[in-house]
Amino acid sequence: QVQFVESGGGLVQPGGSLRLSCVASTAIFNIYTMAWYRQVPGKRRELVATISPGGSTNYADSVKGRFTISRDNAKNTAYLQMNSLKPEDTAVYYCNTSPFGSSWGQGTQVTVSS
Repeated sequence: QVQFVESGGGLVQPGGSLRLSCVASTAIFNIYTMAWYRQVPGKRRELVATISPGGSTNYADSVKGRFTISRDNAKNTAYLQMNSLKPEDTAVYYCNTSPFGSSWGQGTQVTVSS
């Protein structure tokens, strides 16, 4: 079962940027489509972005043009560059495969507030 460790969250002002990282505990990272999800308390987990093994990307409409997903297969790591952050981006961010597996990391909290 693949394990994920997310990092890079924090408190940022509206319009600011953050870069999230996710390390996956698998030697076959390069065969998975990776994804970032986010969740606000009381709401369902939301798919934010995906990246295929070959590097094709897809984004939720709410983050398109502001967020960029990338991956480094040699480091078993996925990234999420978040620019022009808005208060509505506040959430706990998780990474997983797409479709997601049953094992979730602890996530990383992103808070956008002035």
